Parts: sequence; C-alpha cells; structure tokens
Amino acid sequence: MGRVWLFIFLLALSAAAFSAQNEMELSVFESPNEGFRPVNNIDRALIKLLSSRGISAANRASDAVLLRRAYLTLTGTLPTADFARKYLADKSAGKYSKLVDSLLESEDFNVYWTMKFADILRIKAEFPVNLWPNAAQAYNRFVYKCLYDRVPYSAMAYAMLTSSGSNFRVGEVNFFRALQSKTPQGAAAAVALTFMCARFDKMPKEIQGEMPRFFERLKYKDTKEWKEEIVFDDPASKAPFGGVFPDSSKAAFGAGESPREAFAKWLTSKGNPYFSRAFANRAWAWIFGRSLTKEVDDMFYGSEVSNKELLDVLASEFERCDFDIRKFFKTIVMSNAYMQSCIARSDSADASRLFAFYPVRRMDAEVLIDALCSISGGTEIYGSTTPEPYTQLPDNFSAKSIPDGSISTSFLELFGKSPRDTGYASERVSAPSSAQRLHMANSSHIRAKIERSTKLRRIYGMKIDKFLEEAYLMILTRYPTAAEKRAFSEYAKSKAGSGWRGRVDLVWALVNSEEFLNVH
Repeated sequence: MGRVWLFIFLLALSAAAFSAQNEMELSVFESPNEGFRPVNNIDRALIKLLSSRGISAANRASDAVLLRRAYLTLTGTLPTADFARKYLADKSAGKYSKLVDSLLESEDFNVYWTMKFADILRIKAEFPVNLWPNAAQAYNRFVYKCLYDRVPYSAMAYAMLTSSGSNFRVGEVNFFRALQSKTPQGAAAAVALTFMCARFDKMPKEIQGEMPRFFERLKYKDTKEWKEEIVFDDPASKAPFGGVFPDSSKAAFGAGESPREAFAKWLTSKGNPYFSRAFANRAWAWIFGRSLTKEVDDMFYGSEVSNKELLDVLASEFERCDFDIRKFFKTIVMSNAYMQSCIARSDSADASRLFAFYPVRRMDAEVLIDALCSISGGTEIYGSTTPEPYTQLPDNFSAKSIPDGSISTSFLELFGKSPRDTGYASERVSAPSSAQRLHMANSSHIRAKIERSTKLRRIYGMKIDKFLEEAYLMILTRYPTAAEKRAFSEYAKSKAGSGWRGRVDLVWALVNSEEFLNVH
C-alpha cells in the first residue's frame, strides 16, 4: 500500500507541474523570461502566425528540461547525473550552444540517427522486405558512415538512387533491394515516399505513368553466394530517353545516360521543393514529435500544411545549410520555437497544432529501454526469431544500435518499435497504452532492473538528501522540489518506506512517472 501511495503522490506532483500555470507562477519545467523573442527565421515564421491568431507562445523551458530534451532529441540518451549537476551549475551564457555542438558531434548522434533513417529506409533482413542479414548490415553501415563522415543528405540520397553493385558489399544499393515489389512502379513508389514524402497513389495519373519509366532499366541478378544480388542498369537498354519529372518539367537525354541518375540529379538539386520541403518537414517531425502536415510522408497532392511560411523557411534553411543534416538540426534546436516549455500559455484549440508550446510525446521504444538500462546498469538480449540465419546480438548492444529491423524483443514491440515493413512513419507507434503502463508498473522485467542493479545500490545507501538528488538527476535530469523532498521524507518514516525498500520504491515511482517516460 505504501508504494501505491508514493506512486500516486509523485504522479500528482508531475501532473501539477505539467499543468498550465498563471503568469506569476512557473513550474519546474519553465524559466522566467520576457516572452518569446525570435532569434532566427524559424521563430519569425512561427510567431507571425501565432500572433495573427492571438495565440501566446509558451515560456522558455528550464535549463534542466532543455538539457534533457536536447540529449533525447539529438542522441536518444539521457545525460549522466554528474553532467547534469555540472551543466545546471554553469551560469555562462553560451552553455546551451556548446551543449548542442557536443551532442551533434557525438557518437551517440551517429548511432541514434542511423536508427531513425533505418526506419524509413526499410532496413530489415526478414519478411516482407527480405534483405537478409548480410545486406541489412551493409545497408546500416552505409547510413552510419554517411552520418559519421557528414555526407550531405543530397549526396546520401543520390548514392542510394544511382549506385550499382552487390547488395552485400555496396550497402546503398539495398534501397532498391528493400522493396516488396521489384517493379518500376514499386521503385517509384518507394522513391516518392522516402525522399519526396509523397504517396504515389495520390499523384496525378500522368506522373504515375511517367515516374516509373525512370526505373525501367533497373535490374537484379543473383550470384553464387547465398541471397546475394547485383543491382545494375540493364546494359542492353541504351536508347535515348524522354519523359516527365514529377514537377511536370521535361526530361530528355541521349543514349548511354542512366534515367535513374537523371532523376536523382533532378530530385536532389536546390530549389526542388519535393526534396528540401520533404526532408525539412520530416526533420521537424523527428525533433518536435509532430509534422507540419497531418502525415509527415503525405505532404503533397492535397495535404494541408499547418504553417506554410514556416515550412518554406525550413526548406530554405536546409538548402542554405547545403543539405548538411547537423547544421540544419542545429538551426532548429537553437530556435526559441524548440526551446519553448511544454506548458501552454493559451487556451486556443489551435495552440497545439500550431506549435505554441513544445509537444509532449512518449520516448521511442529503443530510447526508453536504453535509458532504463543506463539507469540500472543492466543489459538486454536482442535476437531474431527467424533462422535465416538465427541472430543474437552480444549483450552490450544498445537497442538504438540494432542494425536489423528483424531483431527485437517483446518490450520493443510493446512500446511501438517500427517493424520497417513499408517505410511509412506511422509504423512507429508513439501513443501510450494501458499494456505499456502495466508492464512498467507490474512486470518482473522492470522490477528486476531496479532491485538487482549494482549501479543503483550505490545510491540506495546514501543519506536521504543525497539519495534524492542523485536519483532525480539520474532519472529526471533535475533536482527534487521541496514538496517532493517532504513527500519522500514522510514516506521513509513509514514502515512500508523505511530503509532499502523505500529507496527502491522511489526509483520505481520515478521511472513510472510521465516526466520520465516522455520527451517534454
């Protein structure tokens, strides 16, 4: 009964902190400031629309929230308690910019964004994509190396659209291997969805007829090695080509030029909205948890944009960054739009849709289990149940670094990991469920991580004030409030909460809180 009481009390405190405050009272998630001040074109486009609707932007988020948010959105990790303590004690004006730079240059950035790209690129060994393990790992290495080497997104996309060779040795050719339908129409649909954020079946009939023609010369050839295929342009098809690009401009070139190379040049050129606007919207959705269109990968041919000027600005900024992913991400996370608190200051029904505050969303499944392992010092075992061949990863692998969508666990499936079957963003499910709540609150899986953790036992023996400080910094990336300290001190005096048992209960309550489970 004691644990239940503590859990309910802490959830009540969390709910109160998330609720709207009056202007004289700020929650632990906000910083006092003089209102929303635009610092770049993103802010100017956002505040222009909000002002026209009479909607107030949120206060700036607190240092603790921004520290945690930047870590989660850029690297899919939590800061250590020691780093959080140092960062929160630092009063220098440029500390946030330095933090962002360090995260963008970190190995965790490369690993996390390899995972995010792998979802939309359908990196999966088994059914229905059937890349097979060697190809899935080669494809994953290609994405990782592009991020590690700071390859511009335009060059990354161009390589996937134009490369030829063995799918075991040239990772990027797996873009055209990871198709459920290896037809010109199937290739065109995958290109439209992945790089243009467009649904092929919504395109005008003329474009539906013309776009597959760019991929008619694409061929596949088996080798003597098990499951290996060579992707290439048919050498017998060298005739001049004439066609129409999706923007209705004419495509015409002589014999010998690859139609898919011509398409790649058209697609990845500056000024092509199908490319820059599509990635800008996708990046916004990744960083904010919601796109500027209803579906991030259905943004053309009749889809409504919630803030057209903001999307134009984002596309322009992406091109100004020469399609450099890190530079573009930094532009977004250095904006006051990103640095807003998650607490709305407006009652308008449009406040959420128009990003008048930072949207709260559940952590990605891989990020959540990695965070639980980081806090407890534990590990997970990841494997594929399909013997093609059967795969089990070493127990030092993080969930984010899994190179193959076929490799999973029941936890990852429960918390919405993308199956990578189609490349649709909606395959990853971020909405919370009662089954997730029951698992976090009642499963032996989570309880064992908390109770058997040698890492947590180190802090269980600390005096109450030091224990609370360490637990809150480790789990929530902030110091406990006075009310939270009083709540636990009272609980620790009770029979149920005394000694080691009470410390375990506190950690259990914190990892079950909305504040921990969400990016906010």
